[in-house]
Amino acid sequence: MSFLRALNISASALTAQRFRMDVISENIANAEVTRTANGGPYRRRTVVMAQREGMPTFAEYMDGARGKLVGNGVEVTEVTEDPSPFKLVYDPSHPDADANGYVSYPNVDTVTEMVDLISASRSYEANVTAFNTTKNIALKALELGK
Repeated sequence: MSFLRALNISASALTAQRFRMDVISENIANAEVTRTANGGPYRRRTVVMAQREGMPTFAEYMDGARGKLVGNGVEVTEVTEDPSPFKLVYDPSHPDADANGYVSYPNVDTVTEMVDLISASRSYEANVTAFNTTKNIALKALELGK
């Protein structure tokens, strides 16, 4: 049933966008952390997503033969660290200052993170709308049988 597939695709996107929002929240929370367990400042993380691969059914192969093969949703493939340089701030009184008096702060830009958070939130909302629309279509189809 194709409406179940549409629900599954929307659900995969909801899961991926929720994970993306979690990573962005972690970046914002650690925007001022100068010392981690690794010894250096916190390094910004980003989420990499890709199309979810799945085993097509016989019906999907037939749809593909007619040019109607659709995707399988999205999945998070990895979380990478941003290699951009840390921000250096002159503060010789800080406990993490180097010999020249500079403190390395995380490479997290709060404005960039907020833009990413808005984007993830809008994607999440769009997928909720798609999920609910698919659900309502299925319910209306069931009502036809009454």
